[in-house]
Amino acid sequence: MSFWQRWVEATSSREDATSLALFRIGMGLGVLYTVGTVVLRGLVPVLWIDRDFGGMRDLGEGPWLVAMLGGPSPDVVWPLVIGSLIGGVLLTLGLGGRLMALVTLLVTTNVVDLNGHAGGSYDELLSNGLWLCVLAGGEATLSVSAWLEHRRWWPSVEVVAFPRWLAGWQLVLMYGATGLQKVSAYWVPGGESSALYYILQQPSWHRTDMSWIAYVFPLTQLATTITWIWEVTAPLWLLAVWWAAQPKPVGRLAAWSNQIKLRWIFMGIGLSMHLVIFVTMDVGPFSFLSVAFYTVMVHPHEWRALPSLLAGSTLRSPLPEPRG
Repeated sequence: MSFWQRWVEATSSREDATSLALFRIGMGLGVLYTVGTVVLRGLVPVLWIDRDFGGMRDLGEGPWLVAMLGGPSPDVVWPLVIGSLIGGVLLTLGLGGRLMALVTLLVTTNVVDLNGHAGGSYDELLSNGLWLCVLAGGEATLSVSAWLEHRRWWPSVEVVAFPRWLAGWQLVLMYGATGLQKVSAYWVPGGESSALYYILQQPSWHRTDMSWIAYVFPLTQLATTITWIWEVTAPLWLLAVWWAAQPKPVGRLAAWSNQIKLRWIFMGIGLSMHLVIFVTMDVGPFSFLSVAFYTVMVHPHEWRALPSLLAGSTLRSPLPEPRG
């Protein structure tokens, strides 16, 4: 088979839309989290409006859409903020399809890019996720659109699979690149492994006083080492997900990965890491957006089977009482 034939086959394969639908919901909620928290805290006039109108700094003309509409004034910014929130709601509900995902992407990125001092790398993660929603067609199920077309919330509808794999690649690329940038002695094995300890001592990051972790410093060293190794090897996670999708193992490494459930090990470490980050640190919507990407690391048929598995564990008939 030629490279072109393999490429066409890979990009044309179809699968149930459930994983991409959950990803779409996660990105919609991510928009509401990212923009909504700024609104609720009353910071829109401070962060996203130019100093000439009472903001904290000179924002210039702003991103292209803001500039085209007249610059970062209240009359321009507030409609975009409201439009972003409406787009987040409609994306979560699954109304408007790819066009709504595109509009939400354009409006939201123009808002969050207004002030480079008031954002983070999670803004790029959100914009990349929204681009994937434009490609994905995740509104085909678990959506109002699905209900209107099929009179069912969760119909079995197939969509092209490659956007899910792109979202998975985005996730492991983020983790892998992050790990490769942590090359100081504070991170890499064999060094002090004190990075997490020092991070948790910085008032700009932690939610509350964390001086008590000095008493468990070796545990922070262990967590630092595990985090670094996990991030550097994160691309293996996507491989493990792909291997699990094959009818038969494609080699010894694939068979070993499937046997030890490597993909679930990666996911368990990642979820634990983000839970600790969320509890101890204030990093904005980073953890929420990252975990939203985890939805694509579960195959659609596994999401389909989840209700039955939960029902089986909770509705199992009780054991008969022993008779004397």
